[in-house]
Parts: sequence; structure tokens; C-alpha cells
Amino acid sequence: MNYFEFFGLPVAFRLDEAQLRRRFYQNSKKYHPDFHTLASPEEQEEMLRLSTLNNEAFQTLADPDRRMRYVLEIKGLLEGEGQQQVPQEFLLEMMDINEALMELEMDYDDRRFEQTAQAVAEWERALDEAIAPILDRYADDSPDSRGDLLQVRDYFLKKRYLLRIREKLATFAAR
Repeated sequence: MNYFEFFGLPVAFRLDEAQLRRRFYQNSKKYHPDFHTLASPEEQEEMLRLSTLNNEAFQTLADPDRRMRYVLEIKGLLEGEGQQQVPQEFLLEMMDINEALMELEMDYDDRRFEQTAQAVAEWERALDEAIAPILDRYADDSPDSRGDLLQVRDYFLKKRYLLRIREKLATFAAR
């Protein structure tokens, strides 16, 4: 059973967060081990398992980035860490930013740092704007769902790439 099924929710990138929270609290009351102290050891163990599942599922689905990763994983579109390929055309577009990072490593300059940070922020904004309609309309049973998922996967990989650049920039900011 996947996390969406556990909460009785459709597989989606955008969720009704109030409904998710309600289902989480309902399950918390239903499965909390303290409410099953008189049950058999097997039932207590099952309630502990379901309580743990409830917490893990909520933590995953309540966070938009973790939810996106989870949807892509259950749809078989994310392989193990480091095995995914960022789209080649995106890597070519990142050459200027990567060159700026190398220059910052060799000879730090505040102006170049700010320009690079701004370029990364602009890329993130553009990616977010482009994917928003797909995330909003995604329906698991839609005939376009496979194509939408592939676009979301590319977005996810690009965002992770930009996150690594941001982390690298943070090391310069700490200097």
C-alpha cells in the first residue's frame, strides 16, 4: 500500500493539505499504540507498525519536495541516487554558472558571487513557473500522465542540480 492509498488520497503533486492533516490525525488516534495496551502482542505490534507508517507517510506527503520524489519513485521514474541523468541541454545551459563557480573558487569576488546567485535564482523561478501548470493539472488516470511525469522528473533533476550549486555558493558565503 502506498502512502496515498494509506490516507485514501489520489496520487497527486498538489494535495489538500487540510484533508491530509485530518486523515493523519484520524489515523494517529486509530493506530496509536497507547490506545491498544490491552490488545494481543500481535495486535500491538501491528498498531505500532501502522502508527509508524502513518508518521512516515505524513512526513513524506506533507513536504512538496519529498512528495514529488515519492510520486516519481512509485511511478518507477527515479533510479538510485546518482544514477539519474540531468537533461543534456540543461547541462549545456549551466556551463556559464559552472564557469562562474570555478572562477569564484580561484578568485572570489563579491560581484561575481551575487551575479551567480541571481542567475541560479532566475533559473529556479523559471523552472517553477514552467512546471506549475503540470503539477496543478496532474491526474494519475489522465492519458497525458506519463508525459507529465517525465516533465516533472526532468524538473526534479534540474532542481536538485541547482540545489547542489546553491550549496556550493553557500560555502563561498561562509568565507
